[in-house]
Amino acid sequence: MSILLRNSFKDNIIKDLQSKMVFLGGPRQVGKTTLAQMLIKKYKDGHPAYLNWDNSLHRKKILNQDWPANEKLIIFDEIHKFKNWRNLVKGYYDTLKNTHQFLITGSARLDYYRKGGDSLLGRYHYHRLHPLSYSEIKKSYSLEQLVKFGGFPEPFLKKDLEELNRWHLQRRERVVYSDIRDLENIKEISMLDVLIEALPERVGSPLSRKSLGEDIQVDQKTIERWLQILERVYYCFRIPPFGAPKIRAVKKEQKLYLWDWSEHTDQGKKWENFIASQLLKYCHHHEDNFGEKMELRFIRDTDRREVDFVIIKNKKPLFAVECKTGEQDLSPHIRYFFERTKIPHFYQIHRGKKHKNISDNITVLPFEKFSEIVDLP
Repeated sequence: MSILLRNSFKDNIIKDLQSKMVFLGGPRQVGKTTLAQMLIKKYKDGHPAYLNWDNSLHRKKILNQDWPANEKLIIFDEIHKFKNWRNLVKGYYDTLKNTHQFLITGSARLDYYRKGGDSLLGRYHYHRLHPLSYSEIKKSYSLEQLVKFGGFPEPFLKKDLEELNRWHLQRRERVVYSDIRDLENIKEISMLDVLIEALPERVGSPLSRKSLGEDIQVDQKTIERWLQILERVYYCFRIPPFGAPKIRAVKKEQKLYLWDWSEHTDQGKKWENFIASQLLKYCHHHEDNFGEKMELRFIRDTDRREVDFVIIKNKKPLFAVECKTGEQDLSPHIRYFFERTKIPHFYQIHRGKKHKNISDNITVLPFEKFSEIVDLP
């Protein structure tokens, strides 16, 4: 379907392949393989230049350099599960870069799992594929459908709640018992299921590793290690606070969100998680394509005043976002932080129709309009 073509994303990859390898990371089942295979001609029984490390026959072909010599683009999928993948890929690229292009895809943070071994510095561009966003589906589908069924292509297109619930269980099992098991050394891997079960209710609130540890009966260091692992396989992400000299900002607190916002049953948490995901995609888009240093943060002071998100570009705040499920009055925290920070614009966004410019720097508006104004990808 047209929404899955992601033409602008595909065009950026094609452009970067002209000069370097491209690493394509992102959550399991987000559409990386579909996107990668769009870049090569289709064969009835699969393309010989697409090689997946999870396939035993393909593994042998990768190690033996057994792919069509006349195919310019070679795709290695999930090769990061091979311990020495960095050295292998570096060797192929250094010797064949004048005749071949290499696209490396994986359902984990390839920038993390490239550590160790030969350096790949200067040899690749990194792109992160996110779930479908509003800008990608708005011509054919509604915002409500996207929020309800999430941005992963398979459950979004099916639009069936029972199928969505089954998909959640299957995805979790594959993440824990396939991806993490292959990448990390965890003795009690079944305990990760318990941690994952506890995460949705903590979305949007200051994250307490101590509380999580008490609930699961493991120590805080173990909780932190497991959270880092879940971040590496694109299951969740955390954002830090934004500090400014004129506010007593919290310094160590973090907020956690899921890559799949459809896991939430609480509508408020689902909406906030959806907004967080759209803003994270905005940040990654600017980093991956334009080389800009982007950060997604939140504002919270010691008196518990808070604004949900702040976008920072090249170390300077760009705008802040407070999200509401309904058309509510302006949050007093917005005025408070506007007067005490150098954030140039504050947006309060909601799911309704109301659009009001409170001032030149403060706006209350629907998400759809906000998406156009800031040009969310």
